[in-house]
Amino acid sequence: MTVLIVTFSQDNESIPLVIKEIEARGEKAFRFDTDRYPTEVKLDIYSGDTEQVIITDGEQKLDLSEVFSVWYRRMRYGQKISNSMDKQYRDASINECRATVRGMIASLQGFHLDKMSNVDRANNKQLQLQVARQVGLLTPLSLTSNNPEAVKQFAQECQQGIVTKMLSSFAIYDEQGRENVVFTTPITADDLENMEGLRFCPMTFQENVPKALELRTTIVGHRVFTASVDSQSLSGSTYDWRKEGLALGKNWQPYNLPEDIEKKLLNLMAEFGLNYGAIDIIVTPDGRHIFLEVNPVGEFFWMEIYSPHYPISQAIAEVLLTNKN
Repeated sequence: MTVLIVTFSQDNESIPLVIKEIEARGEKAFRFDTDRYPTEVKLDIYSGDTEQVIITDGEQKLDLSEVFSVWYRRMRYGQKISNSMDKQYRDASINECRATVRGMIASLQGFHLDKMSNVDRANNKQLQLQVARQVGLLTPLSLTSNNPEAVKQFAQECQQGIVTKMLSSFAIYDEQGRENVVFTTPITADDLENMEGLRFCPMTFQENVPKALELRTTIVGHRVFTASVDSQSLSGSTYDWRKEGLALGKNWQPYNLPEDIEKKLLNLMAEFGLNYGAIDIIVTPDGRHIFLEVNPVGEFFWMEIYSPHYPISQAIAEVLLTNKN
């Protein structure tokens, strides 16, 4: 049996970790790097009286009838197409690559760790907060707006102040192509008086929730792995632990999530039809657990690399190979 892993060439350690676990069980994994399609990887999709899909990557070839399950992870459709190509044609090519790959994945028989449609739905952050409240989880007060007056009023309602974050994955790239992630950021009084930019781009604002600890809960099927970190131990990670992610890497500790919170998180996953999710939670000084978000393709590798307590890649491999969660 073969597991198809759909990702891109610069994806992180999570891919080889899972491939190692699949191969340790005597099975095969085939990696399809979407950024290398169509410039380096060939994809043939035959439809008619008979159907056949073949991926060719150098000397490697996979007939997708051999695929037992699919792990749909990171997409960078056509990113190796030269930037020297006319923008209209390059954009058209990338859009065609996207439609082709997504169509191929959607038509694949067999087990999908998470279906694209479920991942797409779960990626709606406003819907996440709504569903989280419906299953009984606590969430921060939130406002998404392009209206400066609404933001000022919201700030007055939040006694601990407010922060801003992006609903979409967003980063700014420098001339060398290095990624600079936009982190969660506090809003100052001066910021509130300079909100003209909202007319070009809405922003999401949340109440600033006091933190005793920050949790990352990774769910694979019905297995729940939770780690905690004291993000307040470093000044740079006060509002977003990712800003000091490397420095905090070895500081994550096992955390026993209360049974009722764990049950509510599993109900959240069931509502979205997800087998995998990386969930961010704040533990307040008075012991409340505040749900922030679930990333249906979120990272886990750093937890596994730095700690023996989190065999997450093993759990992913087992679900992919057994179709049981």
